[in-house]
Amino acid sequence: MTEPSEKRVAVIIEDDPDIRALLAVVLTQAGFETITASNGLDGVTAVREHNPVVTTLDVGLPGMDGFETARRIRGVSSTYLVMLTARSDEIDTLQALEAGADDYLTKPFRPRELRARIDAMLRRPRHHLATDRTDTAAEPETTATDSITVPSAWHEHNGLRLNAAERRVLLDDHSLDLTRTEFDLLASLLDSQRRVRSKADLALMLRGESYADSYSVSEADQRAVEVHMGNLRRKLGDSVTAPSWLETVRGVGYRLAAPHES
Repeated sequence: MTEPSEKRVAVIIEDDPDIRALLAVVLTQAGFETITASNGLDGVTAVREHNPVVTTLDVGLPGMDGFETARRIRGVSSTYLVMLTARSDEIDTLQALEAGADDYLTKPFRPRELRARIDAMLRRPRHHLATDRTDTAAEPETTATDSITVPSAWHEHNGLRLNAAERRVLLDDHSLDLTRTEFDLLASLLDSQRRVRSKADLALMLRGESYADSYSVSEADQRAVEVHMGNLRRKLGDSVTAPSWLETVRGVGYRLAAPHES
């Protein structure tokens, strides 16, 4: 049985009434119950109250802009967040991703493309924020390493532990709060070990596409992977020059850093 918190609700945060109506039509046709807001403050409130599966967010909102709205949403929800921008400037894309967006589209957008991107995101498991949990006793204790039993479902590398089934990451026995995209990138590299993953390969993975039926990966898609990896590296406290977990292979992509010597 589907839990109430998992019902297919979408929140639309958009000040342009015509675009807001279009988004409502597209998402309703995709099977969502839609809730709309015309500004950032009302949008954050709608997300908090309705716990949507998907949220679309305009960058150019009046008052509190989309970037700040995204950061506030990320503080209370793990909703799939798609940001819409009227400008194609790279800085907008980077700011959107750094603010916590899972994806972004440039206006004018094609409804079919929005549907495709949402469908791709929905194929990836949702990662619930620790702030959404009520069973705090289930969270790991921050005690000595030898006091924690690591089940076989955990992947372990240089003090970092990841459980794909539970969507949890521990670093030195402390939980890390990663976005869905950051978690998926880290899980993919842990699974690949020392095999190099190209930016295009990782972009396809995030889209839920396979090698056989992949679409062309744009420079913006690959740049988005770089931004997500940079955010992930900062959260891990990893070094670019002497990495413990994320090694950059110049001109190619990324791989897991070499294991520490015992």
